[in-house]
Amino acid sequence: MAEPQTKTSTAQKTAGKGAEPRAAAQKLNFREFVPSTLNLDFVGKRYAFLVVSSILNVLAIVLFVTMGLNYGVDFRGGTDMRVRFSEPTSAAAVREELGGLDLRDLAVQDFGSTGREFLLRFEIEEGEQMSSIAQTLSGVFAKSHPGEKGYEILSTESVGPKVGAQLRQQGLMAVGFATVCMGIYIALRFQWSFGLGAVVALVHDVLITIGVLTLTRFSFDLTTLAALLTVVGFSVHDTIIVSDRIRETLRRNPKMDLPEAINRSINETLSRTLLTTGTVLLVLVAMALFAGATLRPFAVTLIVGFITGTYSSIYIAAPIVLLWTDRSKVTA
Repeated sequence: MAEPQTKTSTAQKTAGKGAEPRAAAQKLNFREFVPSTLNLDFVGKRYAFLVVSSILNVLAIVLFVTMGLNYGVDFRGGTDMRVRFSEPTSAAAVREELGGLDLRDLAVQDFGSTGREFLLRFEIEEGEQMSSIAQTLSGVFAKSHPGEKGYEILSTESVGPKVGAQLRQQGLMAVGFATVCMGIYIALRFQWSFGLGAVVALVHDVLITIGVLTLTRFSFDLTTLAALLTVVGFSVHDTIIVSDRIRETLRRNPKMDLPEAINRSINETLSRTLLTTGTVLLVLVAMALFAGATLRPFAVTLIVGFITGTYSSIYIAAPIVLLWTDRSKVTA
């Protein structure tokens, strides 16, 4: 008679052990950065943001045409030389020391906060030997900063004018080609209106980023170009997330209006978008502040591009889908 009771007791213990993890799982409480019940009207404010974005794009184009980018040695051609002195000095003093050499378009930039490291930029003619110019500069610095460690040439980069122009042309073509290819992919993946929205959003992000680089006069070189291409990829990634959620929302709710579906989809992906972009921005801000002048243009380009990429995915790409899409094709 005791045997059935033993089996029942064992079964109860087994069921109790299996219930413990389930009970623990039910007690988990994940914190939400953005409430799941959030329902912001992004679509309703689309015209105001489209006007603001258009104005900013026009200003960026005007800045680019009137001021132009501050091309680095990679795209302009010429020589970059980093020099460190044992004693603090000023950019004006270094420029005065080199005044007798007649270096074309000489620019001296303080490269740090100690007043001991400087970046020299100047142009050289085709066929001119960089080794002889470096020896000449060494001779000048040896006289003005005597001693065994009075000065030190840290690095020298030299690019001919023809090579620089070719790199500049190929770099701009790479950005344009990447933008068009991303738009074609999204058009084939979803619908042509999604591709159109993605291309317009990418052009918006690139123009805003170039406008900021023009205004701040940061050096635009191969490193900055790589950051710009990264911005293109990041912006498309956000656009694809939002587009895919719009299609899923319409499939789950066949009778839902398209504006409501877009609004719901953006609200549902907002937490993921802000968390992803926010964590990346923390790293980039630290890089811009503490990584030094060499990486600062790269970090600033990514910061501006990632912020505009998140913005354009919500206020540029999605409204264009609403303006030119056919609802029946979105759910296909």
